[in-house]
Amino acid sequence: MKKARVWLADQQQDFVFHDFKKQGLTSGTVEAWLQHLGWEVLVNKKGTTWRGLPDERKAAVTDAASAAALMLEFPSVIKRPVLQNAEACHVGFSDAQYRQIFKL
Repeated sequence: MKKARVWLADQQQDFVFHDFKKQGLTSGTVEAWLQHLGWEVLVNKKGTTWRGLPDERKAAVTDAASAAALMLEFPSVIKRPVLQNAEACHVGFSDAQYRQIFKL
């Protein structure tokens, strides 16, 4: 997260940061992300939140609807950062990826 924010500022890219862990997350936001990305991309199965879930809860995440419900209940299970603009959504950060997104 920090690297992405620093990169955006250094490249003088306007952005609005929304900390969905603190400021909340709406079902509309999750649905918008899911229109651009597969739920498998958004759910961080390597993170501590996922690893801390009971096995039966993990097994219940089988499609976009069940993943959306999980992300709304446990926003920490979402891979970050999620970069959203009018055209697309992107997950994660790398200098090369952001240069391509912003055509720099």
